[in-house]
Amino acid sequence: MTDRTNLFKSYMNAVGLNDMVENFINGKLIPGQGEKILLIDPFTGIKLTQYSDAGSNLTENACTASNSAQKVWMNEFSAAGRGQVMQRASLEISNNLENLAKLESIVSGKPIRDCRVEVSKVAEMFSYYGGWTDKLHGEVIPVPSGHLNYTIREPLGVIFQITPWNAPIFTAGWQIAPAIACGNGVVIKPSEFTPVTTVALVRYLETSGLPKGLVNVLCGLGSSTGQSAIKNELVRKVVFVGSPITGKKVAISASESLKPVVLELGGKSANIVFDDCDLEHACLGAQAAIFSGAGQSCVSGSRLLIQSSIYNKLTSMISSGMKSIKLGDPLDDTTEIGPISNLKQFNHIQNIIKMAKQEGANVSETSDLPEGGYFISPTVLTNLNNSSTPAQTEIFGPVVTAIPFETEDQAIAKANDTSFGLAGAVWTNNVGRAHRVASKVTAGTFWINSYKAIHVSSPFGGSLSSGFGRSSGLEALMEYTAPKSVWLDSAETPSISFGYVA
Repeated sequence: MTDRTNLFKSYMNAVGLNDMVENFINGKLIPGQGEKILLIDPFTGIKLTQYSDAGSNLTENACTASNSAQKVWMNEFSAAGRGQVMQRASLEISNNLENLAKLESIVSGKPIRDCRVEVSKVAEMFSYYGGWTDKLHGEVIPVPSGHLNYTIREPLGVIFQITPWNAPIFTAGWQIAPAIACGNGVVIKPSEFTPVTTVALVRYLETSGLPKGLVNVLCGLGSSTGQSAIKNELVRKVVFVGSPITGKKVAISASESLKPVVLELGGKSANIVFDDCDLEHACLGAQAAIFSGAGQSCVSGSRLLIQSSIYNKLTSMISSGMKSIKLGDPLDDTTEIGPISNLKQFNHIQNIIKMAKQEGANVSETSDLPEGGYFISPTVLTNLNNSSTPAQTEIFGPVVTAIPFETEDQAIAKANDTSFGLAGAVWTNNVGRAHRVASKVTAGTFWINSYKAIHVSSPFGGSLSSGFGRSSGLEALMEYTAPKSVWLDSAETPSISFGYVA
């Protein structure tokens, strides 16, 4: 047994989990029943543990438990009472922040300082949506027939959510909090690469007073456990966060039983830099946009569009600055970039860099990488155009393609020349230009002279290959409820019309 394995076991125990990876169903930790899955430490490449895919029987149990608990959540808790439980959950998460962050860091490979921030954001999510539970109301509509017509918003029932490996606990909170605030039950399947912090999070939610079984966690594979949950007749909606390829499979599978879907998929976001900007500020912003989190973010600024007059200067500044970024053990407080989260993604990034070289790219990398583990150097690709493979393919790593442009119209055209529509940014001191570009670039989120600012209160989502639907803010509450229109005939002598109405 290695020191790393011992660390993993100690962090598991610290958050109340057993040494093994188990599902959390109806308030109990239950081992899976399917094929074996290895959990690998991305920093060393060694095996941390092995666990079993949940399988269809446990999936059925999880959906049944969630369906029963959802009725308790809606019928035995007042709206304000549900909010109070969520506020207690927020406090419970905050009280266990350090242990959750350490477990997240070792399993995902994300620097501990980033994990602490993300766990604190999860606590904020439950606090924010806890404040919405007694404010979800409809309206009275002045219909011309003399009826009293009003609407109410009702929960959908059981929601099945699939979350990714790049920010496991963050995306778990991002999805669970609005769903239960609206009165739904949840069955959630985190990535098979990073399942444990979601289990720990949901245990803390139950400790805070959520009905047993309201939120259940399935640990396993999408092709088996995931598909079984999507097809379960108790599931009323499916939410998926991940790659466009898998997102299409999820949407097709859900459509077979007419289940609505929210898809939060990938991006190839354009980070546009004009020559009238604060260049040092833009340089730091461009580095943070692509290198933070080892570039494993759907909103990464992976296409850096630079006005030609400052192209050479800015790419040189970025290449020089990235050499001082510290790569290392994600559990080290001084580490700024950790390893890539898993071997499959590590190989994908390496293949894209190889293709870039074959297409004629000039490649700027750092040479001092930690030994072992899935480390990729911060990388700047130049001498490529916007139609190149690296510019059009989501790399999901610390690799940026720098592309020159001449005019504002050309910058906008290049920014929109992609199959994605998730995010983007512009750096300029011209206020009019900033707003023109923001209005014309296809993106669900757009920043001006900044990058990666997001908050639970603001809607997030994309279009095209970046998916559809919104997963935060007030808009997320609309995704997790359905309006019901109620009509009362208020006339002294009610009359019935036999006219065609549908």
